[in-house]
Amino acid sequence: MALSLVALGVVYGDIGTSPLYAIRECFHGEYGIAVSHANVLGVLSLVFWSLIIVVSVKYLGFVLRADNGGEGGVMALTALIIPSREKERSRRLILLGMGIFAASILFGDAMITPAISVLSAVEGLRIATPVFAPYVIPITTAILLTLFLVQKHGTGGVGKFFGPITLVWFVVIAVLGLRGIITNPHVLAAFNPWYGLSFFMRNGMHGFIVMGAVFLVVTGAEALYADLGHFGTGPIRRTWYAVVLPCLLCSYFGQGAVLLLDPTHSHHPFYALAPSWAVYPIVILATMATVIASQAVITGAFSLTRQAIQLGYLPRLRIIHTSESEPGQIYAPQVNWLLLLATIVLVVGFQTSSRLAAAYGVAVTATMMATTILFYVVARERWNWSPLLAGIPSLVFLIGDLVFFGANITKLLHGAWFPIAVGGGVYFLMSTWRRGRRLVGQKLYTDNPPLAQFIEESSQAQRVEGWAVYLAGSLDLTPPALLQNFNHNRSIHSHVVILTVVTESIPEVPRDEKVNVEELGHSFFKVIARNGFMEEPNVPYSLALAKEKGLEIDMDTVSYILGRERLLPDRKPMMPVWREAVFAFVSHNTAGPAAHFQLPPRQVLEIGSQIEI
Repeated sequence: MALSLVALGVVYGDIGTSPLYAIRECFHGEYGIAVSHANVLGVLSLVFWSLIIVVSVKYLGFVLRADNGGEGGVMALTALIIPSREKERSRRLILLGMGIFAASILFGDAMITPAISVLSAVEGLRIATPVFAPYVIPITTAILLTLFLVQKHGTGGVGKFFGPITLVWFVVIAVLGLRGIITNPHVLAAFNPWYGLSFFMRNGMHGFIVMGAVFLVVTGAEALYADLGHFGTGPIRRTWYAVVLPCLLCSYFGQGAVLLLDPTHSHHPFYALAPSWAVYPIVILATMATVIASQAVITGAFSLTRQAIQLGYLPRLRIIHTSESEPGQIYAPQVNWLLLLATIVLVVGFQTSSRLAAAYGVAVTATMMATTILFYVVARERWNWSPLLAGIPSLVFLIGDLVFFGANITKLLHGAWFPIAVGGGVYFLMSTWRRGRRLVGQKLYTDNPPLAQFIEESSQAQRVEGWAVYLAGSLDLTPPALLQNFNHNRSIHSHVVILTVVTESIPEVPRDEKVNVEELGHSFFKVIARNGFMEEPNVPYSLALAKEKGLEIDMDTVSYILGRERLLPDRKPMMPVWREAVFAFVSHNTAGPAAHFQLPPRQVLEIGSQIEI
């Protein structure tokens, strides 16, 4: 029960604040449809069946099964299909690209969610009295600024309040919704799917476009999957059926009842449910709920960044752990400030949550489509499901995803371009970094002799007392730093460790499998340190584990010798010049390997080299 309460605040914050703007956008937004008895029941029917099919059936029933060592999310799902053999790569490039782009576009979602959530809550002040109208944007900006400024302190201190506050929020919206339903119980007829079908037949293309607003009720569904590793399937499923789904339905159907009684409330049907004396307290509660929802999305962006770094798709960025007991609580300063800047620009640029809603759906629908396709591949190849068993549900889900995506992409010129642009930019950065590091690795090891050959040829060289650890990207070739050090100094440490850090496509590697030690002769040792993509690489910790495998290293006197590359343009560039310029700039400004691998600074020696690409 305690875990379920925490999950309520973290997992369902986003989807739980959708009642603030979802129904409004169906009838009052830029693409809103006329408020009529048939249209209200039609929209409510679509809302109900969207929640059932997308959340209850697709995510809770099927997608949550596709965990990667207990972790979920599109990046973890993509890691499940990373090919293990080189010959498989050509067949997987499209799928891998799809997964990486879906992960990239989620950064756009992380920018839009805080903006639309907090802005829609604060807009309630304008509903209470026009006096607050000029102050909605400044108040929203101040709240967002505070939210991002406190990220460096972590969420451990206030996180324990997230669940109870969100529970109060769900209870309040359910009570308000029931208050509306009692005034017009006829809205309950919308459970009949016929009202949704007739809505399409009656409204044609306009009805299809309204699906972009209906989609807002399920925008937090991807968070169910992304937070799988934190809570497990049990608390997520129980919380949905026991609290979230019934409370959301009460709110949505209550808003529909209010619209049937007075269509003029279409500009904000959520606040129309509340008595006049309760508007201010509800605005405060809504603001708290939206801040919690935004916090979950921001934390998700930090986790996504760490996963991408570990899998080699992003450069090394500074990652700070904000809790000594919770490894999942991290803070990425560069990502935080980028999200802050983008969120405030969105609020100031779009001015209203209604305009922001047009930009909201594309990012999530694109991710949902990728999740459906990748799920099918995993079901077929990992679980050995038959084409029929895996294909029928995947096809049904994909059709629904395409409908939502098509409805949202019609808003391309009204804001939907933003998450696509952000996703495209992040995808370009990821693919450029991946390609550039591969080329640098090829250049670094092109003329390097095999490690076994170097050990034999240098066996008679002068030895210097002490331990030296060389980080190597190749298991069999001589590390460039070792070769350069030997060529310049004509000597080698008395004990040499060649250490290769490998990131596996699983979240965590068991302790007894983290380190492999192999003695190569002449006091050379090869150590392979294995980490999951949810783990931080820690070389001193890996060497400490190597002691259990018989490698006794004096950790206080060991020298860590690293290579540092300076990139130069080649006469025959291996990438387009402009793309090489981006890679060189990012590479120059990325965090050094010493900090990334948590090496003690006073024991690190870096040897520079010039690389032409």
